[in-house]
Amino acid sequence: MATQTEIAQRVVESILAQKLAPGERLGEQELADLFGVSRTLVREALMQLQARGFVEVRTRKGWYVVEPSVEEARDAFAARRAVESGLLRQAGGELEGKPLQAVVRRLRQHIQEEQAAIDGADAATRAFLLADFHVCLAECLGHKLLSDMLRDLTARTTLVATLYQSTHDARASCADHERIVEAIERGQLEHAAALMLDHIGNVEDALDHSAAESADARAKLRATLAPLRMGR
Repeated sequence: MATQTEIAQRVVESILAQKLAPGERLGEQELADLFGVSRTLVREALMQLQARGFVEVRTRKGWYVVEPSVEEARDAFAARRAVESGLLRQAGGELEGKPLQAVVRRLRQHIQEEQAAIDGADAATRAFLLADFHVCLAECLGHKLLSDMLRDLTARTTLVATLYQSTHDARASCADHERIVEAIERGQLEHAAALMLDHIGNVEDALDHSAAESADARAKLRATLAPLRMGR
């Protein structure tokens, strides 16, 4: 029987794998049947996800995966730039001697898994691994709190990329990851941080701005036409 945290984590992983799309409905009973738990437990998991910014309740309709606005999209990418570049710049203590080799070995293994997924036909695994590289980097450097934060931030930017029809190529992302790891291996942490900033910027620049404007217009219309809550 799944716990509240496990249900929430499965939803986030499905977002990272682009199996759950922005605006998709999450039925309480369907989730309860899927996980073999009560609707109360599912509702608690969804409330946790709501607090983390992944789902929302629509009046008399139920739970839905959020559709980030353009402003929220920019904020998520800005947060990732700050966290990930800072993580690399202050990583000197973790990257001396043997720990460096262990970090590089784990990251190269992750990149091999990315390449295998890109060569294969499993789009969900490919999307998940490309996003998970950033979480893996934080974990390798011993930052549990930051790895949890980056899991949420990368899931947010994955929703953005799905909603706004990103044209960023998977192979280009994987190549960016390789260059970052090469810089880490040489101990060039400032260069690795600069490469990370370029990589995140490239992903953001690949968003379809016309799709973004259309999605924002839909969100504004939905808010405008929402039922009024009249006191009695």
